[in-house]
Amino acid sequence: MTALALDPHSIDYFRLSPMLIVFGVAVVAVLVEAFASAAHRYRVQLALASVGLIASMIALGFVVASFRTDGASDAMSGAVVIDGPTLFLQGTVLVVALGAVLIMGERRLDRVWAPVEVQTAAGARISVTASGRDAEGSIVDDADLPADAFTPSGATVPGSPDELIAGRSGTVTTEVYPLALLAVGGMMLFGACGDLLTMFIALEVLSLPLYLLCALARRRRLLSQEASLKYFLLGAFSSAIFLFGAAFAYGATGSVDLGDIGAAVAGTASGEASDHMLALLAMALIAVGLLFKVGAVPFGSWIPDVYQGAPSPVTALMASATKVAAFGGLLRVLHVAFPSLESDWRPALWVVAIATMVIATVMAVTQHDIKRMLAYSSISHVGFALVGAVTISEAGVSTTLFYVAAYAVSAFGAFALLSVVRDATGREATDFDAWTGLGRRRPLVGAMMSLFLLSFAGIPLTSGFIAKFAVFNAAGHDGAWTLVIVGVVCSAIAAYFYIRVIVAMFFADAENPEEAPDVVTPSLLTSIPIAVSAAVTLVLGIFPQWLLDIADAASTFLR
Repeated sequence: MTALALDPHSIDYFRLSPMLIVFGVAVVAVLVEAFASAAHRYRVQLALASVGLIASMIALGFVVASFRTDGASDAMSGAVVIDGPTLFLQGTVLVVALGAVLIMGERRLDRVWAPVEVQTAAGARISVTASGRDAEGSIVDDADLPADAFTPSGATVPGSPDELIAGRSGTVTTEVYPLALLAVGGMMLFGACGDLLTMFIALEVLSLPLYLLCALARRRRLLSQEASLKYFLLGAFSSAIFLFGAAFAYGATGSVDLGDIGAAVAGTASGEASDHMLALLAMALIAVGLLFKVGAVPFGSWIPDVYQGAPSPVTALMASATKVAAFGGLLRVLHVAFPSLESDWRPALWVVAIATMVIATVMAVTQHDIKRMLAYSSISHVGFALVGAVTISEAGVSTTLFYVAAYAVSAFGAFALLSVVRDATGREATDFDAWTGLGRRRPLVGAMMSLFLLSFAGIPLTSGFIAKFAVFNAAGHDGAWTLVIVGVVCSAIAAYFYIRVIVAMFFADAENPEEAPDVVTPSLLTSIPIAVSAAVTLVLGIFPQWLLDIADAASTFLR
């Protein structure tokens, strides 16, 4: 009797190590959440998440060194591909994720608390020994609780006595760290997927934790929960559409492997092309699912509400790392699975790119809330990045990689900076009028926000100018002059609402200076990431060639 020989699956644990470290630390963080004492849980979780991301960066450095000598490879039987775009995207995600985790660790527990009796939701009155009183001895209310970005108890009703008890007792929501690590691990995997099923799993792994994180804002709880529910519902629809697309792709080609799909659609695998209509439907449905995650018009309608309602550290993570990962998946699908259908999908993506730039820019002009304005700004930048993504060439890939990396750093810094400007009640002051005169009261904060805004506008000597010039140049060489012209016009219009904020900060007077919000002095956990973001934004505007060279060397997909 002959034994059945089975080829073992090829798993390259070394090249998977950056992702495995992040997922492994996330699992350990879940155990810490379950078994560590509440008194030490915050410090342990913060240290564990930070060390885990740094260890993943170190492992990624060794993988990059191996890649330079041995080249690209399939790391897990074709399900995960380690090539230039994968490593570039993973490095970018890890950098901004580390900054986001540090900002999540910002805790300002600087008040002296005294006992007080409060009434629970059940009607009972209990004494809370860590309740707050102001300087006159009066009991503080919910607005005077410590300025933590996250609610002390996500399971309580917003504004209820139970939530107030949790806040006054010093409860800290440490679940955000394992959730953030799981999301980061999914982002690292998303841009490395070699088949559609693995990409769907990565999409869910990165999305599900973000749905929860968006609902945990300390202030504006109802707005935060509304944002989470919208994100969850629309995300579920987009995931289902993506899965339908994967099913159509399998029906058209008999495979979910991106390389096999590309060969079958082009007719190079068996000499006969696959069913064109099924392949076209598959490409359209998959693109819709990915464009939702990217945030392109009309699929990005969730972004303003979610970005405004989510805690600022979560918004900073979503506006930077999530977009990097989503563009990685979109580029891989277009350039590996469906390049032979370029004549079919390229006109549609032209329309999406133009609509994204135009509509988002016009909507941003009308906003009176800075956080919401930056949300529409992020949608417009998706349109600028799509200008490079629709260019089927290595130049298009490299410039898109550079663009999303440069934008991710600046967007992270801008949203993180919003978290340090607060009004008298401890809420983030995102209203346009609240920032009037802030640049003169706090020159450093005003200077850094101005730098980020000028980068978004594409002003020379900032990373945004180099990024836009690079993608427009690649599109022009590919003949897409219509996209270039629309992009330049939209950039000029966008400069208005960016510069309007700068003018208000430095050249206008607040109506009520005594009631104007001020900057809450942040700890090093927040100061260092914001300062690094500002420095990188400036350095890339003056000396961009090193990152352009890295993006150019990382522009080739394995298959």
